[in-house]
Amino acid sequence: MSQAFGGMYKVMLLLHLLSAVVAFAPAVIHPIFAARSKDADAGLRRTLFGWMAQNGRMIHSPALLLVGVFGLGMVFSSKPDGADENLFGFDQAWVSLSFLLWIVIGGLVTGMIMPNERRLASGEGDPQKAQRKMDLAGQITTVLLLVVFYLMIFKPGL
Repeated sequence: MSQAFGGMYKVMLLLHLLSAVVAFAPAVIHPIFAARSKDADAGLRRTLFGWMAQNGRMIHSPALLLVGVFGLGMVFSSKPDGADENLFGFDQAWVSLSFLLWIVIGGLVTGMIMPNERRLASGEGDPQKAQRKMDLAGQITTVLLLVVFYLMIFKPGL
């Protein structure tokens, strides 16, 4: 389908996919790190969660923001060669739902996952409670990501 679009759409698609890989890498690796570190001493766990929190703030959150920016770029550059208007738009459910779910995912990451990573890194509060909140938010985020994948691949209603 992208062959019919101009070069800007292809650039936006590439950047959208690359930023998605960076943004969602923690969804795969962080649960593994957390599980493997359960028996480690408290200092090592705090260090690990400190790195996770720092990477989230400096790498993964900006990448998540860029996922949406480049996704919007794709919507606004989806004009097939010779067409008068864009093929994709917010009047299509798959675009609007994907955008809404991106906002929800951003809220879960910045409002639940990252604060609990910081709590685990600092050692403040109940570590089991922080871990449970982080795990729940991560699981919800993963399900929402799979829904977004479905919407973007199959584009229901297009």
